[in-house]
Amino acid sequence: MSEINGTMADVKTRSGSDDLIFFVNGQKIVETNADPETTLLVYLRRKLGLTGTKLGCAEGGCGACTVMLSRYLPHSEQLLHYAINACLAPICSLHLVAVTTVEGIGSVAQKLHPVQERIAKSHGSQCGFCTPGMVMSIYALLRNNPTPTMAEVEEAFQGNLCRCTGYRPILEGYKTFTVEGGCCGREGGCCGTNGSRAEEPSEDDVAEATPLFDAGAFAPFDPTQEVIFPPELMSLTKGQRSRSLCFHGERVMWLQPASLGEFLCLKWKHPDARVVVGNTEVGIEMKFKNMVYPVILAPAFIPELNSVTHTDDGIMFGAACTLSHVQEVLKQAVETLPPHQTEVFLAVLEQLRWFAGQQIRNVAAVGGNVMTASPISDLNPVFMAAGCRLTLMDKDGSRVLQMDDSFFTGYRRTALRPQEILASIEIPYSKKTQFVSAFKQSPRREDDISIVTTAMSVTFSPGTNVVEDLRLSYGGMAATTVMAKKTAHRLLGRCWGEELLQEACSSLAEEMTLDPSAPGGMVTYRRTLTLSLFYKFYLTVLQKLRLQGVNVEVVRSDCLSATEIYRPQAPSSVQIYQAVPEGQSQDDVVGRPMMHLSALKQATGEAVYCDDVPLYENELYLSLITSSKAHARIMSIDTSAAERMPGVVCCVFADDIPGSNATGPILYDETVLADGQVCWFFSSGDVIRVRTTLTLSLPPQVTCVGHIVGAVVAVTHVQAQRAAKAVSIQYEELQPVVTIQEAIAAQAFYQPIRTIQKGDLEAGFNQAKHILEGEMHIGGQEHFYLETNVTLAVPRGEDGEMELFVSTQAAAKTQSLVAKALGVPENRVLVRVKRMGGGFGGKESRTTLLSTVVAVAANKLKRPVRCMLDRDEDMLITGGRHPFHGKYKVGFLGSGKVVALDVSYYSNCGNSMDLSLPIMERALFHMENSYSVANVRGRGFLCRTNLPSNTAFRGFGGPQGMMIAESWITDVAQSLGRPSEEVRRLNLYTEGESTPYNQVLDHVTLDRCWDECLSRSRYHQRQAAIDLYNRQNRWTKRGLAIVPTKFGISFTAIFLNQAGALVHIYTDGSVLLTHGGTEMGQGLHTKMVQVASRVLGIPCSKIHISETSTNTVPNTSPTAASASSDLNGAAVQNACKVLVSRLEPYKTRNPEGSWDDWVKAAYFDRVSLSANGFYKTPDLGYDFESNSGRAFNYFSYGVACSEVEVDCLTGAHKNLSTTIVMDVGHSLNPALDIGQVEGGFMQGLGLFTLEELHYSPQGVLLTRGPGSYKIPAFGDIPAQLSVSLLRDATNDKAIFASKAVGEPPLFLASSVFYAIKDAISAARAESGVSGPFRLDSPASAERIRNACMDQFTKLCPPAEPGTFTPWSIQV
Repeated sequence: MSEINGTMADVKTRSGSDDLIFFVNGQKIVETNADPETTLLVYLRRKLGLTGTKLGCAEGGCGACTVMLSRYLPHSEQLLHYAINACLAPICSLHLVAVTTVEGIGSVAQKLHPVQERIAKSHGSQCGFCTPGMVMSIYALLRNNPTPTMAEVEEAFQGNLCRCTGYRPILEGYKTFTVEGGCCGREGGCCGTNGSRAEEPSEDDVAEATPLFDAGAFAPFDPTQEVIFPPELMSLTKGQRSRSLCFHGERVMWLQPASLGEFLCLKWKHPDARVVVGNTEVGIEMKFKNMVYPVILAPAFIPELNSVTHTDDGIMFGAACTLSHVQEVLKQAVETLPPHQTEVFLAVLEQLRWFAGQQIRNVAAVGGNVMTASPISDLNPVFMAAGCRLTLMDKDGSRVLQMDDSFFTGYRRTALRPQEILASIEIPYSKKTQFVSAFKQSPRREDDISIVTTAMSVTFSPGTNVVEDLRLSYGGMAATTVMAKKTAHRLLGRCWGEELLQEACSSLAEEMTLDPSAPGGMVTYRRTLTLSLFYKFYLTVLQKLRLQGVNVEVVRSDCLSATEIYRPQAPSSVQIYQAVPEGQSQDDVVGRPMMHLSALKQATGEAVYCDDVPLYENELYLSLITSSKAHARIMSIDTSAAERMPGVVCCVFADDIPGSNATGPILYDETVLADGQVCWFFSSGDVIRVRTTLTLSLPPQVTCVGHIVGAVVAVTHVQAQRAAKAVSIQYEELQPVVTIQEAIAAQAFYQPIRTIQKGDLEAGFNQAKHILEGEMHIGGQEHFYLETNVTLAVPRGEDGEMELFVSTQAAAKTQSLVAKALGVPENRVLVRVKRMGGGFGGKESRTTLLSTVVAVAANKLKRPVRCMLDRDEDMLITGGRHPFHGKYKVGFLGSGKVVALDVSYYSNCGNSMDLSLPIMERALFHMENSYSVANVRGRGFLCRTNLPSNTAFRGFGGPQGMMIAESWITDVAQSLGRPSEEVRRLNLYTEGESTPYNQVLDHVTLDRCWDECLSRSRYHQRQAAIDLYNRQNRWTKRGLAIVPTKFGISFTAIFLNQAGALVHIYTDGSVLLTHGGTEMGQGLHTKMVQVASRVLGIPCSKIHISETSTNTVPNTSPTAASASSDLNGAAVQNACKVLVSRLEPYKTRNPEGSWDDWVKAAYFDRVSLSANGFYKTPDLGYDFESNSGRAFNYFSYGVACSEVEVDCLTGAHKNLSTTIVMDVGHSLNPALDIGQVEGGFMQGLGLFTLEELHYSPQGVLLTRGPGSYKIPAFGDIPAQLSVSLLRDATNDKAIFASKAVGEPPLFLASSVFYAIKDAISAARAESGVSGPFRLDSPASAERIRNACMDQFTKLCPPAEPGTFTPWSIQV
């Protein structure tokens, strides 16, 4: 086997360090200078050049860095394979371990592994950044279990996130490996491609559904052909007597003791050393909390700490046992032991089901979970309620503690002495009359930290319902895990019945209090949960007592659903699209479900993203210095400590900018780096003036937390980041404006205030029989593209030329702003974009924040400079979707027909204009959604605040505008007591009606989408079933909603509606195609190749797109506004038609010839085989002053119907079903378009039900990564998902009669929000409350629970606003 030696010639072995030996993809690595602070991810990418493994978050929360580890266990002679997060694994933990990365299992060049092939061909890879992690999660599963169940596949994905696909195609591709989904080999495609269904779709749907891929064509999976475990490693493992290891790093020493005795001696010698097994906690502390632990003890391989012993009282686990192992052992015990003994085990297993992701459970130790002492630990409440016994040891002996409320002595502190270690934990058997339950409530069900977690154990006197012992343990209610001792004591000796319940609830409400300013917020909700979860336990125990023959109250049938444990349903799906017309040539791929052109490369890790570009020889790394204050003057900056640090080359500040420091996508109202030149001046509501003259007396100002002040450039990423944190800034703080309400009070608005008005508002309200007013807040949203912002700038050494590799949607704008900052003409700056790992609008204008700074540093040092932001930096700096507040007054008739609407929108823009004005304009253009209102006025106010500037995000203001519309239409229906579906239908636009901006609608397909959605969703049967269900269930309610969307297609800025293309034909007949659009996963390049293939009449295999660059197609518009296929497709068509006309004479002369013949003939005849194409959208131009002109080229329409089930006690909800009917015209590629519909829908699902940005009152973003900010995961897909592309819907305004599809489907997820609101209405009716009510977005578990008013919420009234400082505020 080849051997890679990890030494670098110029680095001597650090004194006393052992050699670290491990294998990567079968190759032996000997690292003589292993640094304990180096993670496996950094080592793979930077040292070994294996860039298939991606950095997504650096905290083990997204799965992009998943790899497989394999170990040989000599004592059992077994191989252990398991998936881990490379971003958290220190290389020092890998001694004698085999690492397998995505590159090690297959490649496009040689042979694909079935796991790689199936995700690509089932259309499960869009931007592809998450794909290698998905591949490795399933690969590890299959190495252990070649025929998994679908539930095991879903479990394997609990630690993986995707922002593009909506997850359905990934599951569908991998279903083919499962026992349920093995391919039947039926002719005409596999029956497994449409999923096993809990509730079968209609026969019509199945008959129409055409599989998007042919599972029968997949290469068979043969588990015997896997890569073998390296034989040398096996003999090394067998031959090595256990020996201790020591690795010295720059700041940290890693000690790996070989025996328990040695471990205890080391802990005695180093009492403050951190003990690390999985590094899932310490790794995050060192990365994000800047902790340094000079000594780390790693006892992961000590046999005693990994042992499992069955005792008379229970099962004893060594403290280093991983959670996966604990799970396995307990599952086995539950299967073999009598049920009464396994109550505690079942409670632990219930918590482990939702504990982090598989990659974390595979390495995190049970002892680490206890010793971390997290106040929101999922397991510690169970261990406490069960009275688990802990064995503690030091070199002088051992002691046993029972885990009770004295074990945790304070926030993240335990009763262990510094020299002691936790050796084992004994989880006891339960007694015959003991009942134990555990509950966890979190924002998202899978891989999420708890809001409140609890375990409850009750023991009865035999044969009675008299309480003998009661333990109620809660996490999330104090700085430690706590016991409700007073309540438990009060209930001893009491009978388990209604009286006990009343007393328990009032006692818990008194005992489980929280300061209204408590960290984590949600105080009312958390207090209510303590009661609601006890009530669930109370009912569960009643049922169990009855089963034991004890005479207790019967649980009412309508309360039974409160005791059900959530079991996920395998998702099923149907995709329906129109086949290409009969007679269409097989070579003509337009309209066919063709795979994304990069999908196979993405699945093997061979696709190159910006940070995968190999390192230049003298390259440096940049890290940003950002403001920690929302509004302040900088009084001094001290860089001396940073400049003394190893590897630091220089700091960069505003003085280093050779050109202009003023920047911004439309107005130059921002700085590249903070300085005193650009200052804001406000007077009440006045227009803002910008002073750009240098005023030396003015200190630099920062106007948000995350404002870029400067940068540090160093030799490595880590050195730059450490130095940036060492820069000290002194501030003079100024009063910040953070929320929309504060901006309104201060009249802090950007100008202009936009208005659209049509009809006679006063007359409309006079005509109305009813008038109602309401308001709603819509929270912001983080883009969470899996690939964060990244730029590599390479000075070209002459004439001020600079080449930039950037992950951006706007190459031309990047070129322009970099040139401005460098003070050179734009022709000296080349911007290249190969592909992005997701964009969603977040890389339209805000990427230039980073690109300009990196370019300035590269220019100063005349060396290549790279920077990829960490997830927390990216979230802090780059802004997201604008939070909106809407106020409305609506007039309507008794029938529900709306006759007058007055609506005002307020958006939180942040500290600069960015694209806030066009975003507000689009919100106003969509203020009526799909409803015809004769008399209407909409006004938009742009609030200037001290938050990072908010920006474009899929939908661009449209979703916020339409969300308010759906709020008032729901209020109208509720106030009249009419079905909302009827009121919506009554108000829908029809052909020939005109919008508030006086655009007449033609080719309206809303009614067709609506009727098809009603019938496909079986709406009326569903509604009847829901009414019955809600009558039969008190504590779970179901809701249903059907919502339309109408989305205008065009940039609202007219000049952006243009595109260029450049097509070269080479003499071998191959074609190189370039156009102005960028590829971010949406499949734009694939569609452009399809267009060129049709026009040129050649197969796609002859056409190649390399990248988007400013030196091939100049002055490009950003890839945005859903219009890129329309614009670039028409430009490509234009260029190809020119070439076809040039080749026509040669085809005529040689009709029997081939494409290659005609190309050669033209070349020898000296005909140009290169053509430019250009397109501009005709007849556009809207004027706000006169409210006239065409704002949009055409509209995309869609309708979605969703059903949900809400748990009224916790606020959790299940997405039961969604049916979507979308008009995409004649689809260019149904697989890509359905992928966009599903991906957009899931992103909207996040926006409206899950994703919540929390800011402190001082304007600090508190949610800065996947640990605290939750995007939808696999478990959030509707259990039934049907997507149908409307048939026979032509569109004469876009390429080949297609329609735009990127943004329009996102808003359809509001059907889930309004289904939730429908379910809440049913819950409120039980408490005698009816009529319209306010529900802000997102409909989080907290908002849902607080809106379901009942006896428990009454016991926990919220604190009076103004009497406390909240932990987070609604911005």
